[in-house]
Amino acid sequence: MKKTIAILTFVFLAFMVNAQILTPIQWTVDLNDVSPNQKELVFTASIDYGWHLYDQNLPEGGPISTTFNLETLVGAELNGKPIATTNPIVSHDDQFDMDLRWYTNKAVFKQKLTITDPSTFSVTGEVEFMGCDDKQCLPPTRESFSFGKTAAADTKLEEKTPLIQPSNVANEGLSQLTLHPNWWTPVIDQLKAMGDRTTTTTDSSWAFIFFAGFIGGLLALLTPCVWPMIPMTVSFFLKRTKNRKKAIQDALTYGLSIIVIYLVLGLLITGVFGASALNSLATNAIFNILFFLLLVVFAISFFGAFEIILPSSWTNKLDSKADSTTGLVSIFFMAFTLVLVSFSCTGPIIGTLLVQAASMGNTVGPAIGMFGFALALSIPFSLFAIFPNWLQNIPKSGGWLNSVKVVLGFLELALSLKFLSVADLAYGWGLLDRETFVTLWIVIFALLGFYLLGKIRFSHDNETKTISVPRFFMAIISLSFAIYMVPGLWGAPLKAISAFAPPLYTQDFNLYENETHASFTDYEEGMAYAKKVNKPVLIDFSGFGCVNCRKMEAAVWTDPNVKSLLTNDYVLITLLVDDKSKLTKPLLIKENGKERKLRTIGDKWSYLQRSKFGANAQPFYIPLDNEGNPIAPSYAYNEDVKKYIDFLQVGIKNYKDK
Repeated sequence: MKKTIAILTFVFLAFMVNAQILTPIQWTVDLNDVSPNQKELVFTASIDYGWHLYDQNLPEGGPISTTFNLETLVGAELNGKPIATTNPIVSHDDQFDMDLRWYTNKAVFKQKLTITDPSTFSVTGEVEFMGCDDKQCLPPTRESFSFGKTAAADTKLEEKTPLIQPSNVANEGLSQLTLHPNWWTPVIDQLKAMGDRTTTTTDSSWAFIFFAGFIGGLLALLTPCVWPMIPMTVSFFLKRTKNRKKAIQDALTYGLSIIVIYLVLGLLITGVFGASALNSLATNAIFNILFFLLLVVFAISFFGAFEIILPSSWTNKLDSKADSTTGLVSIFFMAFTLVLVSFSCTGPIIGTLLVQAASMGNTVGPAIGMFGFALALSIPFSLFAIFPNWLQNIPKSGGWLNSVKVVLGFLELALSLKFLSVADLAYGWGLLDRETFVTLWIVIFALLGFYLLGKIRFSHDNETKTISVPRFFMAIISLSFAIYMVPGLWGAPLKAISAFAPPLYTQDFNLYENETHASFTDYEEGMAYAKKVNKPVLIDFSGFGCVNCRKMEAAVWTDPNVKSLLTNDYVLITLLVDDKSKLTKPLLIKENGKERKLRTIGDKWSYLQRSKFGANAQPFYIPLDNEGNPIAPSYAYNEDVKKYIDFLQVGIKNYKDK
């Protein structure tokens, strides 16, 4: 077991290493001869695992489409438009409320050219694109290409374009760009000296999936399918040998077998479907409808309408194998018997867990979730075998297990609405807007509270004459939660259920007005104002297509203390890295040994984030003094309000101490 945990720990650490500058999409551009008078530009995008590239010609108001811009074309004519030879994935996006198309792993586009004068043929241009995973979107990026002779007009244009060099910021080109050269000076080394460790949130997602799986495993232990198996299986091990040491060894092997079975299942699901496919499946409308119906069926079963059981021949066959074999094989078959027997209760928990893990879009998510689930499930079996006397003190199965089953039924019914919501948004039915969703959750958790108080009984429940203290407190929690959600009917954020409820824009009646907005959307203007009023600056690198930016604004910036700090103690500057407004004059920069043009406002802010702070993911928050120097480490996506307040207060304190 120690060896397995050590290996898993190594995997965790290996995957947690993540660089600030992300380059998940790499392009290669080739020029192929099709015939004597025809050529073909072939654009190939290699896409890192878990990331996707948006297709061409997406609807207005959505993310940045992949675009092929030809700046010069001499001695040839375009023959049609760029055509993708790879089929895109089509899925509805809740944030943009539209169907979007994207590519994973690899995408190939072809543009045909008809040659009119081979002696003067030349072509130059750029590919503009945007890469996203399930947690973040990178700013729009351009990749240049050129073939043949460089057009004279283009050469003259570049000679007139100001040059910005990160290694030498105090140059003539930069002086044309900014009011204060120091504002653009790189501060990456200063951030490192402060211990800045802002990275993506993958590691916290893994921790969440692990603990979600662990809690799911603990819940599974209380179900009528699993609980009776504890004394049965421990008794099986104790009667196999009189040697206590051997019995303990067998019990630990049994627990490890349970972990291995579930871990293999998680890895197998990822291996068969792939993390990207699982992520697409998790947002697919039809899949969400089917999963909604599955959870409703399980909930109805838990309420006592019918019993879901697997064919007895399956479990009988495995049980007989466990009795007839010896050694490790016998123990493994016993573990497999537990997995099958408990399926009717653990199935919904495992299914929900895998859907959540799949939405991470990486290879280890399902395996980590299943490891947490199996670890929680296996611990009691090992402990009861080591301390068999404990078996005398555990409650016997009976009416209380039926109550647990009904409580799980209520929870599954509430959770099923999340999956119906995804489908509803995809098809635009308008059946489950935010008010309807919140109303149903209020009713479900109120009914759960009344059930726990004994006011509601199902056919398989015993009459409740007295209420136990734990059950009474659970009823208080459930009824209080129902009351907590009532203000949501009028637009209150309801941060506790923001991950489940439909987006706020589906709310028909909204009285909530406590949003925080930036004072400036231009870096130089905001910095000049801050210097004038002697206040620190908080730079908010954001984007129109940044989902996590909206989450931070809804869950963190709406807090009164955060709003007060941002409004009164800072000059808040929001820089949108996907702003497509054209610059008055293109800027030529030198980055990583290559010259590139900044054409839009978003290009300019994206370059500022990369060159000055060494990061390119949003959201990204960095507090600065009036000279453009950091006064605290940066902050990325984390909805912990207290941590965000501490982050802001550290910046204010350091600014005053300077």
